[in-house]
Amino acid sequence: MLRFALMFGAALAASTHSAFSQSMSPMRGVVRSYTDSFAIRVYPQNPYSHRIDVAVRVYDAEFRPVQARVTPQTFTLGAKQSRSVVVVVNFDGNRERRVRICTESIPFPEAHLGMKAQICGKFIAHRL
Repeated sequence: MLRFALMFGAALAASTHSAFSQSMSPMRGVVRSYTDSFAIRVYPQNPYSHRIDVAVRVYDAEFRPVQARVTPQTFTLGAKQSRSVVVVVNFDGNRERRVRICTESIPFPEAHLGMKAQICGKFIAHRL
């Protein structure tokens, strides 16, 4: 029984150590614009001790891809680093636009794990 408790404790400690996750800030926001488009600046962050390749993509409220200008769209984030990304989306004739801006990790080709992490923020834009 003691052996099982020690194994369970070691597994629990190991799982909490790797509980870091990719992040992005801000995770939500409201934007007001006088023009036909709006811009949002987000900051993807890499909490890991190794570099990761990242892509920033834009979706509508139902996760359908949205045409947007993302600068830069794909890049490498160093260990424990973040960087600024500018996203510009058109209103497409609407007075309000709801989008999800997602940071997606791109698995390295030489990696044995093909896992892709995705974290998304919700944004609402109003055209004035």
